[in-house]
Amino acid sequence: TLEEVMPGAYGELLDVRNRLERHYRDMQDIEFTIQEGRVWLLQTRTGKRNGPAAVRMAVDMAEEGLIDKAEAVRRVKPSQLDELLHPMVDPAAEASAKPLAQGLPAGPGGAVGRIVLTPEKAEERAAAGEKVILVRTETSPEDVHGMHAAEAIVTAKGGMTSHAALVARGWGKTCVVGCGALEIDPAAGTVTVGDTVLREGDVLTVNGTKGLLYAGELPLIVIDPERNEWLAKFLGYCDELRRLGVRTNADRPEDAAQARRFGAEGIGLCRTEHMFFGDERIRAMREMILAETPEERARALEKLLPYQKEDFKGIFRAMDGLPVTVRLLDPPLHEFVPHEEAQIRELAESMGKDPETVRARVEQLREMNPMLGHRGCRLGISYPEITRMQARAILEAAAELRKEGVDARPEIMVPLVGHVAELQDQKRIVLEVAEEVKRATGVEDLPFLVGTMVEVPRAALTAGEIAREAEFFSFGTNDLTQMTCGFSRDDAGSFLPLYVERGIYGKDPFQSIDQAGVGQLVALGTQKGREARPGLKVGVCGEHGGDPDSIAFFHRVGLDYVSCSPFRVPIARLAAAQAAVAEKA
Repeated sequence: TLEEVMPGAYGELLDVRNRLERHYRDMQDIEFTIQEGRVWLLQTRTGKRNGPAAVRMAVDMAEEGLIDKAEAVRRVKPSQLDELLHPMVDPAAEASAKPLAQGLPAGPGGAVGRIVLTPEKAEERAAAGEKVILVRTETSPEDVHGMHAAEAIVTAKGGMTSHAALVARGWGKTCVVGCGALEIDPAAGTVTVGDTVLREGDVLTVNGTKGLLYAGELPLIVIDPERNEWLAKFLGYCDELRRLGVRTNADRPEDAAQARRFGAEGIGLCRTEHMFFGDERIRAMREMILAETPEERARALEKLLPYQKEDFKGIFRAMDGLPVTVRLLDPPLHEFVPHEEAQIRELAESMGKDPETVRARVEQLREMNPMLGHRGCRLGISYPEITRMQARAILEAAAELRKEGVDARPEIMVPLVGHVAELQDQKRIVLEVAEEVKRATGVEDLPFLVGTMVEVPRAALTAGEIAREAEFFSFGTNDLTQMTCGFSRDDAGSFLPLYVERGIYGKDPFQSIDQAGVGQLVALGTQKGREARPGLKVGVCGEHGGDPDSIAFFHRVGLDYVSCSPFRVPIARLAAAQAAVAEKA
């Protein structure tokens, strides 16, 4: 070593290194030479570092007093935290590997597994101990069992807020969507990219941080974020400095618990629709959809009530003492019924109905543009028994837990409101159910809020009227972007990369808030809402809640909190702190 061969020069070099580090208050990359025992410095510059090194250096220098906590927070890029939260594809191995295909980086991290093309095979092979990658043209709520079993999810279609992307980020799974080069043939069991043909069982490596796929296995770097003492200290600095609260989007108790360990201060979006899948649940849901009278619908919903209540209990327990915003049923009903002929016949037989009757109902539910169709509060207004059942499940769960000493704090969110009368209709049902639950359980101290998701441009423009009824606003920026820009969330992946490449949009507006357009609706809606209801709590629960640039914007317009996927919570904590530090600079 240099220390052994030239101890004098080595000591001089150490002294110079320390002086330069103190002067620049940062780690230095020094170029030097030694001639006749004398050290000559050729150049010094701030040294490059990966995510783990950036966090450790920032903490060490703050602990040594070289920099303050605000400077430590400025020194780490939010994107670098991904390296401390997910397994990553080894960059050294990746540098010499040729990508098979590229899509959108919908879920960061790296994963390796064998290709499967159906959710059933994913679940079956994962149960047998295999690591699998689920490759689909696109996913639907019926695929969630296979998605949960897979190491990673890859789709040929879809954008950053497609079903696959949202579910994967919520679970912290690696995901690449909109990979248009993939030709998937489930019947033949093949995935074709140009001249390359992969078969089910072949190994695939997925880099969800870059949106890249590789044939074969590349090594992964595995990290345990919960045992990283430097990360914990660093995020503590962030919490001291930030103003914005950080919540999570979570639909299951285990996701809520994971987010809480990552520092989430509540749930900003609990999607109830994901709770309806599972053999007994989906059967009861389909009974409700196929019901011909309100009485039949109510009977089917009674079967769902216990499941919903237990789900909410699990989530409220995991978030004991913290707010949980529960969104009432949002998707159109056609997402819960089968569309293949064999499945329709099977459903009809299981329910004792004529296949033609079931087929006719399925066709009746089909819509030309379902995202603008019969969904959200429109379902609750058409079928008030749905809202009644969900409100009862939420409030009974909270009341029963309060008897056990659990501090459940539900916030009931009505989705897709565009007119104040829609919120008034749904709020009336919730308040009626609340009084019934209080009488039935004897729990008078049952705190809850009723608010709305602001995702329709008209809601932002008439926010003053709506705020007189709503106790909180949560901007659903995924749909707000879709409706304001006129982009389909599921189809925009076919042209938005070109728009970004040509500079039409600086960034994909589904990834980073369109500040000049959609952002102005957020700012206007917040302003009008608080003019009508001073102190109105306002947050954001779209995917933008985990994007650093969007978080800086939400800080500037005065939102109270952002909500994001569990594995984005640490990144949101850092971005919120950096926004506060920048404001004071």
